[in-house]
Amino acid sequence: MISKILVPTDGSKAAQKAALYAVDLAKQLNATVIALSIIDKRSLTGETVPAGNTSRHLIEPIEDYLREAAEGYTAEIKKLCNKNGVQSKTVITAGHPVEAIVKEALRAKVNLIIMGSHGKSALAAAVLGSVTYGVIHKDTKIPVLIVRR
Repeated sequence: MISKILVPTDGSKAAQKAALYAVDLAKQLNATVIALSIIDKRSLTGETVPAGNTSRHLIEPIEDYLREAAEGYTAEIKKLCNKNGVQSKTVITAGHPVEAIVKEALRAKVNLIIMGSHGKSALAAAVLGSVTYGVIHKDTKIPVLIVRR
């Protein structure tokens, strides 16, 4: 039985489509949705974001900027869940996306991971480091449902 669904999001169209699918499935199954966004630590270099690119128009550390974006991505899913009467929880963490997704799935004891995919070939995914490709090839027994963009 599916009672908890993990939905990793990076705010992309593919992730948004996966979230819609997850919320619809959760509604049908009376399951809980866990919206997860990861701040990729590999992208942090100690730099700042130019003032014009931030919502507050100040210079702020890149990690703060990425956290703000992550909060926005998970808030969208939470809003969608609330609109559809689905219980939800948001989680924001930092680290390598593949590792963080699997770690959260195990920690939260989810029954299903629903992710978006851009539909890259296996070769492109291996070269470009696709997060979806990494999660489905991790040694875990949690089913992963891929929603194509």
